[in-house]
Amino acid sequence: MKQVHTDVLQDARAIAHDLTSWRRRFHSRPELSFKERETTDFLARTILDWGLDPVTKTETGLWVDIEGKGPGKTVLIRADIDALPVQEVSDAPYRSQNDGVMHACGHDGHTAMALGDVRLLLERREDFSGRVRVLFQPAEEKLPGGALDMIKAGCLDGVDVVIGLHLTPVHTAGGGRLLEAGQVGIQAGPVMANADDFSITVRGKGGHGAMPHLSVDAIAVASAIVSALQQVVSRMVDPLQPAVLTVGTFKAGYNFNVIAPEATLTGTVRTFDASTQERIIASMERVARDTASALGAEIDFHYTRGYPTLVNLPAETEVLKGTAVDLLGEDALVACPPMMGGEDFAYYLHERPGAFAFLGCGNAEMGATFPNHHPSFAMDEAALPYGTALLTATALRLLEEGA
Repeated sequence: MKQVHTDVLQDARAIAHDLTSWRRRFHSRPELSFKERETTDFLARTILDWGLDPVTKTETGLWVDIEGKGPGKTVLIRADIDALPVQEVSDAPYRSQNDGVMHACGHDGHTAMALGDVRLLLERREDFSGRVRVLFQPAEEKLPGGALDMIKAGCLDGVDVVIGLHLTPVHTAGGGRLLEAGQVGIQAGPVMANADDFSITVRGKGGHGAMPHLSVDAIAVASAIVSALQQVVSRMVDPLQPAVLTVGTFKAGYNFNVIAPEATLTGTVRTFDASTQERIIASMERVARDTASALGAEIDFHYTRGYPTLVNLPAETEVLKGTAVDLLGEDALVACPPMMGGEDFAYYLHERPGAFAFLGCGNAEMGATFPNHHPSFAMDEAALPYGTALLTATALRLLEEGA
Protein backbone atom coordinates (compact mmCIF):
# COMPACT_ATOMS: atom_id res chain seq x y z
CA MET A 1 0.00 0.00 0.00
CA LYS A 2 1.34 3.43 -0.91
CA GLN A 3 2.27 5.90 1.80
CA VAL A 4 -0.67 8.14 0.89
CA HIS A 5 -2.98 5.32 2.04
CA THR A 6 -1.17 4.53 5.26
CA ASP A 7 -1.48 8.21 6.18
CA VAL A 8 -5.25 8.02 5.94
CA LEU A 9 -5.77 6.83 9.53
CA GLN A 10 -3.56 9.62 10.85
CA ASP A 11 -5.55 12.17 8.86
CA ALA A 12 -8.85 10.66 10.01
CA ARG A 13 -7.71 10.99 13.60
CA ALA A 14 -6.84 14.62 12.92
CA ILE A 15 -10.52 15.32 12.13
CA ALA A 16 -11.86 13.19 15.02
CA HIS A 17 -13.34 16.28 16.66
CA ASP A 18 -15.33 17.08 13.52
CA LEU A 19 -16.47 13.47 13.14
CA THR A 20 -17.72 13.45 16.73
CA SER A 21 -19.38 16.84 16.36
CA TRP A 22 -21.21 15.76 13.18
CA ARG A 23 -22.28 12.47 14.72
CA ARG A 24 -23.69 14.19 17.80
CA ARG A 25 -25.52 16.72 15.67
CA PHE A 26 -27.18 13.95 13.68
CA HIS A 27 -27.88 12.00 16.87
CA SER A 28 -29.67 14.91 18.54
CA ARG A 29 -31.81 15.57 15.43
CA PRO A 30 -32.86 12.10 14.23
CA GLU A 31 -35.33 11.74 11.37
CA LEU A 32 -37.39 8.76 10.30
CA SER A 33 -37.13 7.00 6.94
CA PHE A 34 -37.91 9.20 3.93
CA LYS A 35 -38.21 12.23 6.25
CA GLU A 36 -34.47 13.03 6.56
CA ARG A 37 -34.84 16.56 5.19
CA GLU A 38 -32.84 18.43 7.84
CA THR A 39 -30.07 15.84 7.66
CA THR A 40 -29.89 16.06 3.88
CA ASP A 41 -29.97 19.87 3.95
CA PHE A 42 -27.03 19.94 6.37
CA LEU A 43 -25.06 17.51 4.24
CA ALA A 44 -25.75 19.47 1.06
CA ARG A 45 -24.75 22.78 2.64
CA THR A 46 -21.54 21.33 4.05
CA ILE A 47 -20.57 19.73 0.75
CA LEU A 48 -21.30 22.94 -1.14
CA ASP A 49 -19.12 24.86 1.33
CA TRP A 50 -16.29 22.50 0.40
CA GLY A 51 -16.63 23.44 -3.26
CA LEU A 52 -18.40 20.29 -4.45
CA ASP A 53 -21.81 19.87 -6.12
CA PRO A 54 -24.10 17.35 -4.41
CA VAL A 55 -26.56 15.43 -6.57
CA THR A 56 -30.12 15.46 -5.19
CA LYS A 57 -32.47 13.46 -7.39
CA THR A 58 -34.69 12.20 -4.55
CA GLU A 59 -36.58 14.10 -1.86
CA THR A 60 -34.12 12.96 0.79
CA GLY A 61 -30.69 11.53 0.19
CA LEU A 62 -27.89 12.66 -2.07
CA TRP A 63 -24.52 11.74 -3.46
CA VAL A 64 -21.35 13.59 -4.34
CA ASP A 65 -18.48 12.73 -6.68
CA ILE A 66 -14.86 13.39 -5.81
CA GLU A 67 -12.91 13.39 -9.06
CA GLY A 68 -9.27 12.34 -9.15
CA LYS A 69 -6.47 13.69 -11.32
CA GLY A 70 -7.46 11.64 -14.36
CA PRO A 71 -9.85 9.01 -15.74
CA GLY A 72 -10.29 5.66 -14.06
CA LYS A 73 -12.77 3.44 -12.25
CA THR A 74 -15.55 4.64 -9.95
CA VAL A 75 -15.95 3.37 -6.39
CA LEU A 76 -19.10 4.09 -4.39
CA ILE A 77 -19.07 4.48 -0.60
CA ARG A 78 -22.54 4.21 0.91
CA ALA A 79 -23.88 5.53 4.21
CA ASP A 80 -27.47 5.31 5.47
CA ILE A 81 -28.90 8.37 7.23
CA ASP A 82 -32.29 7.48 8.78
CA ALA A 83 -33.26 6.87 12.41
CA LEU A 84 -35.74 4.53 14.11
CA PRO A 85 -39.13 5.04 15.85
CA VAL A 86 -37.53 4.37 19.26
CA GLN A 87 -37.75 6.44 22.44
CA GLU A 88 -34.18 7.03 23.58
CA VAL A 89 -33.18 6.12 27.14
CA SER A 90 -30.10 8.23 27.80
CA ASP A 91 -28.86 11.19 29.81
CA ALA A 92 -26.26 12.22 27.20
CA PRO A 93 -26.32 15.97 26.46
CA TYR A 94 -26.68 15.18 22.75
CA ARG A 95 -29.58 12.74 23.21
CA SER A 96 -32.47 12.86 20.76
CA GLN A 97 -34.51 16.05 20.74
CA ASN A 98 -37.26 14.41 18.70
CA ASP A 99 -39.69 12.49 20.88
CA GLY A 100 -40.06 8.86 19.85
CA VAL A 101 -37.25 9.01 17.28
CA MET A 102 -33.68 7.83 17.88
CA HIS A 103 -30.52 6.94 16.03
CA ALA A 104 -30.54 3.52 17.65
CA CYS A 105 -28.67 1.75 14.86
CA GLY A 106 -25.56 3.85 14.36
CA HIS A 107 -26.61 5.59 11.17
CA ASP A 108 -25.60 8.92 12.71
CA GLY A 109 -22.07 7.50 12.88
CA HIS A 110 -22.29 6.18 9.32
CA THR A 111 -23.31 9.62 8.07
CA ALA A 112 -20.52 11.36 9.97
CA MET A 113 -17.90 8.90 8.71
CA ALA A 114 -19.06 9.29 5.11
CA LEU A 115 -18.81 13.07 5.45
CA GLY A 116 -15.29 12.47 6.74
CA ASP A 117 -14.59 10.37 3.66
CA VAL A 118 -15.60 13.29 1.45
CA ARG A 119 -13.22 15.54 3.38
CA LEU A 120 -10.25 13.15 3.19
CA LEU A 121 -10.78 12.32 -0.46
CA LEU A 122 -11.12 15.98 -1.35
CA GLU A 123 -7.63 16.52 0.09
CA ARG A 124 -6.29 13.64 -2.05
CA ARG A 125 -7.69 14.46 -5.46
CA GLU A 126 -4.19 14.73 -6.93
CA ASP A 127 -3.22 11.33 -5.53
CA PHE A 128 -5.65 9.07 -7.38
CA SER A 129 -7.16 8.53 -10.81
CA GLY A 130 -10.83 7.84 -11.19
CA ARG A 131 -13.76 8.86 -9.06
CA VAL A 132 -15.17 8.13 -5.61
CA ARG A 133 -18.90 8.62 -5.18
CA VAL A 134 -20.08 9.05 -1.60
CA LEU A 135 -23.77 8.21 -1.22
CA PHE A 136 -25.97 9.35 1.68
CA GLN A 137 -28.97 7.05 1.44
CA PRO A 138 -32.34 7.51 3.15
CA ALA A 139 -34.65 4.86 4.59
CA GLU A 140 -32.53 1.79 5.22
CA GLU A 141 -34.84 0.98 8.13
CA LYS A 142 -38.11 0.86 6.21
CA LEU A 143 -39.09 -1.78 3.67
CA PRO A 144 -38.65 -1.86 0.75
CA GLY A 145 -35.63 0.32 1.57
CA GLY A 146 -34.24 3.56 0.23
CA ALA A 147 -31.53 1.81 -1.77
CA LEU A 148 -34.02 0.99 -4.53
CA ASP A 149 -34.98 4.65 -4.90
CA MET A 150 -31.34 5.72 -5.08
CA ILE A 151 -30.55 3.05 -7.68
CA LYS A 152 -33.56 4.19 -9.70
CA ALA A 153 -32.28 7.78 -9.42
CA GLY A 154 -28.99 6.70 -11.00
CA CYS A 155 -26.56 6.43 -8.09
CA LEU A 156 -24.95 3.34 -9.64
CA ASP A 157 -24.54 4.82 -13.11
CA GLY A 158 -20.88 4.45 -14.05
CA VAL A 159 -20.04 2.76 -10.72
CA ASP A 160 -17.69 -0.24 -10.81
CA VAL A 161 -17.66 -1.37 -7.17
CA VAL A 162 -19.53 -0.54 -3.94
CA ILE A 163 -18.34 -0.64 -0.32
CA GLY A 164 -19.91 0.09 3.05
CA LEU A 165 -19.86 -0.80 6.72
CA HIS A 166 -22.10 -0.97 9.77
CA LEU A 167 -21.27 0.14 13.28
CA THR A 168 -22.21 -2.30 16.01
CA PRO A 169 -21.32 -2.62 19.70
CA VAL A 170 -22.43 -6.25 19.78
CA HIS A 171 -22.38 -8.99 17.18
CA THR A 172 -24.96 -11.74 17.45
CA ALA A 173 -22.34 -14.51 17.22
CA GLY A 174 -21.90 -16.56 20.37
CA GLY A 175 -24.95 -15.09 22.08
CA GLY A 176 -23.75 -11.51 21.73
CA ARG A 177 -20.06 -10.68 21.46
CA LEU A 178 -18.84 -7.19 22.33
CA LEU A 179 -17.04 -5.58 19.39
CA GLU A 180 -14.76 -2.80 20.55
CA ALA A 181 -13.74 0.29 18.62
CA GLY A 182 -11.16 -0.68 16.03
CA GLN A 183 -12.31 -4.28 15.65
CA VAL A 184 -13.57 -5.24 12.20
CA GLY A 185 -15.59 -8.21 10.98
CA ILE A 186 -15.29 -9.00 7.27
CA GLN A 187 -15.96 -12.21 5.37
CA ALA A 188 -16.86 -13.27 1.87
CA GLY A 189 -20.16 -14.89 0.98
CA PRO A 190 -23.59 -14.42 2.60
CA VAL A 191 -23.33 -12.23 5.69
CA MET A 192 -26.87 -10.91 6.20
CA ALA A 193 -30.23 -12.56 5.56
CA ASN A 194 -33.31 -12.07 3.45
CA ALA A 195 -35.50 -9.77 5.57
CA ASP A 196 -39.20 -10.33 4.87
CA ASP A 197 -42.37 -9.27 6.69
CA PHE A 198 -45.87 -10.67 6.95
CA SER A 199 -49.32 -9.89 8.33
CA ILE A 200 -52.16 -12.26 9.20
CA THR A 201 -55.61 -10.87 9.87
CA VAL A 202 -58.00 -13.25 11.63
CA ARG A 203 -61.72 -12.69 11.05
CA GLY A 204 -63.99 -14.31 13.59
CA LYS A 205 -67.36 -13.31 15.03
CA GLY A 206 -67.61 -10.82 17.84
CA GLY A 207 -69.93 -11.04 20.79
CA HIS A 208 -70.47 -10.70 24.51
CA GLY A 209 -67.69 -11.97 26.73
CA ALA A 210 -70.23 -13.96 28.77
CA MET A 211 -71.53 -15.82 25.69
CA PRO A 212 -68.48 -17.31 23.89
CA HIS A 213 -70.57 -20.09 22.38
CA LEU A 214 -72.31 -17.51 20.18
CA SER A 215 -69.04 -16.08 18.88
CA VAL A 216 -65.79 -17.00 17.16
CA ASP A 217 -63.06 -15.49 19.33
CA ALA A 218 -60.46 -13.93 17.04
CA ILE A 219 -58.00 -13.57 19.93
CA ALA A 220 -58.22 -17.27 20.75
CA VAL A 221 -57.80 -18.20 17.08
CA ALA A 222 -54.88 -15.83 16.58
CA SER A 223 -53.21 -17.22 19.71
CA ALA A 224 -53.52 -20.72 18.29
CA ILE A 225 -51.98 -19.50 15.04
CA VAL A 226 -49.01 -17.97 16.89
CA SER A 227 -48.38 -21.29 18.62
CA ALA A 228 -48.78 -23.25 15.39
CA LEU A 229 -46.35 -20.99 13.54
CA GLN A 230 -43.61 -21.98 15.98
CA GLN A 231 -43.68 -25.40 14.33
CA VAL A 232 -42.82 -24.05 10.89
CA VAL A 233 -39.09 -23.53 11.46
CA SER A 234 -38.63 -26.26 14.06
CA ARG A 235 -40.46 -29.00 12.14
CA MET A 236 -40.91 -27.97 8.50
CA VAL A 237 -37.51 -26.52 7.58
CA ASP A 238 -34.22 -28.35 7.05
CA PRO A 239 -32.36 -27.92 10.38
CA LEU A 240 -29.15 -27.25 8.42
CA GLN A 241 -30.73 -24.16 6.82
CA PRO A 242 -30.76 -21.03 9.01
CA ALA A 243 -34.24 -19.55 9.43
CA VAL A 244 -36.12 -17.27 11.82
CA LEU A 245 -39.88 -16.68 12.10
CA THR A 246 -40.90 -14.05 14.63
CA VAL A 247 -44.38 -12.71 15.41
CA GLY A 248 -43.72 -9.15 16.48
CA THR A 249 -47.19 -7.65 17.06
CA PHE A 250 -50.61 -8.94 18.16
CA LYS A 251 -53.42 -6.40 17.97
CA ALA A 252 -57.05 -7.13 18.87
CA GLY A 253 -59.96 -6.29 21.11
CA TYR A 254 -62.16 -3.42 22.24
CA ASN A 255 -63.05 -4.01 25.87
CA PHE A 256 -62.65 -6.48 28.75
CA ASN A 257 -66.10 -8.02 28.22
CA VAL A 258 -66.21 -8.06 24.42
CA ILE A 259 -65.10 -11.01 22.28
CA ALA A 260 -62.98 -9.58 19.51
CA PRO A 261 -64.22 -10.17 15.97
CA GLU A 262 -60.81 -9.52 14.45
CA ALA A 263 -57.10 -9.81 15.33
CA THR A 264 -53.97 -8.94 13.37
CA LEU A 265 -50.52 -10.47 13.67
CA THR A 266 -47.39 -9.06 12.05
CA GLY A 267 -43.85 -10.33 12.03
CA THR A 268 -40.69 -11.09 10.12
CA VAL A 269 -39.03 -14.06 8.43
CA ARG A 270 -35.26 -14.30 7.89
CA THR A 271 -33.58 -16.81 5.59
CA PHE A 272 -30.47 -17.18 3.43
CA ASP A 273 -31.70 -19.81 0.97
CA ALA A 274 -34.40 -19.11 -1.63
CA SER A 275 -35.91 -22.59 -1.43
CA THR A 276 -36.12 -22.31 2.36
CA GLN A 277 -37.82 -18.95 1.97
CA GLU A 278 -40.42 -20.44 -0.39
CA ARG A 279 -41.03 -23.42 1.90
CA ILE A 280 -41.63 -21.16 4.88
CA ILE A 281 -44.07 -18.93 2.97
CA ALA A 282 -46.16 -21.90 1.82
CA SER A 283 -46.06 -23.56 5.25
CA MET A 284 -47.04 -20.37 7.08
CA GLU A 285 -50.08 -19.75 4.95
CA ARG A 286 -51.22 -23.37 5.15
CA VAL A 287 -50.77 -23.58 8.92
CA ALA A 288 -52.49 -20.24 9.58
CA ARG A 289 -55.41 -20.92 7.24
CA ASP A 290 -56.01 -24.48 8.43
CA THR A 291 -55.76 -23.52 12.11
CA ALA A 292 -58.27 -20.72 11.62
CA SER A 293 -60.60 -22.95 9.63
CA ALA A 294 -60.56 -25.63 12.32
CA LEU A 295 -61.71 -23.02 14.83
CA GLY A 296 -64.38 -21.45 12.63
CA ALA A 297 -62.50 -18.37 11.46
CA GLU A 298 -60.97 -17.05 8.24
CA ILE A 299 -57.70 -15.23 7.56
CA ASP A 300 -56.13 -12.76 5.18
CA PHE A 301 -52.45 -13.63 4.66
CA HIS A 302 -50.00 -11.08 3.27
CA TYR A 303 -46.30 -11.74 2.78
CA THR A 304 -43.75 -9.19 1.53
CA ARG A 305 -40.31 -10.19 0.36
CA GLY A 306 -37.91 -7.62 1.74
CA TYR A 307 -34.18 -7.07 1.45
CA PRO A 308 -32.36 -9.90 -0.33
CA THR A 309 -29.40 -11.76 1.13
CA LEU A 310 -26.30 -9.58 1.41
CA VAL A 311 -23.46 -11.44 -0.30
CA ASN A 312 -19.88 -10.13 -0.23
CA LEU A 313 -17.81 -10.96 -3.31
CA PRO A 314 -14.41 -12.58 -2.64
CA ALA A 315 -12.10 -10.15 -4.48
CA GLU A 316 -13.57 -6.97 -2.99
CA THR A 317 -13.76 -8.60 0.44
CA GLU A 318 -10.04 -9.37 0.32
CA VAL A 319 -9.23 -5.76 -0.56
CA LEU A 320 -11.37 -4.50 2.33
CA LYS A 321 -9.86 -7.04 4.71
CA GLY A 322 -6.30 -6.30 3.57
CA THR A 323 -6.87 -2.59 4.06
CA ALA A 324 -8.18 -3.19 7.58
CA VAL A 325 -5.07 -5.19 8.43
CA ASP A 326 -2.75 -2.52 7.00
CA LEU A 327 -4.47 0.26 8.92
CA LEU A 328 -5.45 -1.45 12.17
CA GLY A 329 -3.33 -4.58 12.40
CA GLU A 330 -4.02 -8.29 12.09
CA ASP A 331 -5.50 -8.40 15.59
CA ALA A 332 -8.25 -6.01 14.53
CA LEU A 333 -9.96 -8.73 12.49
CA VAL A 334 -12.60 -10.71 14.38
CA ALA A 335 -14.78 -13.61 13.29
CA CYS A 336 -18.26 -12.40 12.35
CA PRO A 337 -20.31 -15.29 10.99
CA PRO A 338 -23.51 -14.60 9.03
CA MET A 339 -26.27 -12.92 11.00
CA MET A 340 -30.03 -12.90 10.52
CA GLY A 341 -30.33 -9.12 10.36
CA GLY A 342 -31.24 -7.54 7.04
CA GLU A 343 -29.59 -4.68 5.12
CA ASP A 344 -30.70 -2.96 1.96
CA PHE A 345 -27.04 -2.56 0.99
CA ALA A 346 -27.75 -6.00 -0.50
CA TYR A 347 -29.53 -4.30 -3.41
CA TYR A 348 -26.31 -2.57 -4.46
CA LEU A 349 -24.43 -5.88 -4.34
CA HIS A 350 -27.05 -7.41 -6.63
CA GLU A 351 -26.14 -4.74 -9.20
CA ARG A 352 -22.39 -4.26 -8.66
CA PRO A 353 -19.51 -6.17 -7.06
CA GLY A 354 -18.49 -5.04 -3.61
CA ALA A 355 -18.21 -5.79 0.09
CA PHE A 356 -19.67 -4.78 3.45
CA ALA A 357 -18.00 -4.88 6.86
CA PHE A 358 -18.95 -4.59 10.54
CA LEU A 359 -17.04 -2.07 12.62
CA GLY A 360 -17.02 -2.40 16.39
CA CYS A 361 -18.06 0.55 18.55
CA GLY A 362 -18.60 -1.20 21.88
CA ASN A 363 -17.04 -0.14 25.17
CA ALA A 364 -17.97 -1.81 28.44
CA GLU A 365 -16.61 1.02 30.60
CA MET A 366 -18.77 3.55 28.75
CA GLY A 367 -21.86 1.35 28.85
CA ALA A 368 -21.81 0.93 25.07
CA THR A 369 -22.86 -2.70 25.33
CA PHE A 370 -26.44 -2.61 24.05
CA PRO A 371 -27.28 -4.05 20.61
CA ASN A 372 -28.47 -2.03 17.65
CA HIS A 373 -32.14 -0.93 17.88
CA HIS A 374 -32.06 -0.87 21.72
CA PRO A 375 -33.39 2.31 23.44
CA SER A 376 -30.05 2.55 25.31
CA PHE A 377 -27.88 1.97 22.24
CA ALA A 378 -24.63 3.92 22.50
CA MET A 379 -21.29 3.92 20.74
CA ASP A 380 -17.66 4.55 21.51
CA GLU A 381 -16.98 7.48 19.21
CA ALA A 382 -13.32 6.43 18.99
CA ALA A 383 -14.60 4.12 16.23
CA LEU A 384 -15.41 7.03 13.92
CA PRO A 385 -11.85 7.72 12.66
CA TYR A 386 -11.32 3.98 12.13
CA GLY A 387 -14.39 3.69 9.92
CA THR A 388 -13.60 6.86 8.01
CA ALA A 389 -10.06 5.70 7.33
CA LEU A 390 -11.11 2.17 6.40
CA LEU A 391 -13.59 3.27 3.74
CA THR A 392 -11.36 6.00 2.32
CA ALA A 393 -8.27 3.79 2.12
CA THR A 394 -10.25 0.88 0.65
CA ALA A 395 -11.68 3.13 -2.06
CA LEU A 396 -8.18 4.38 -2.91
CA ARG A 397 -6.81 0.86 -3.08
CA LEU A 398 -9.66 -0.32 -5.31
CA LEU A 399 -8.97 2.56 -7.69
CA GLU A 400 -5.27 1.85 -7.63
CA GLU A 401 -5.64 -1.87 -8.26
CA GLY A 402 -8.40 -1.50 -10.85
CA ALA A 403 -11.82 -2.10 -9.32
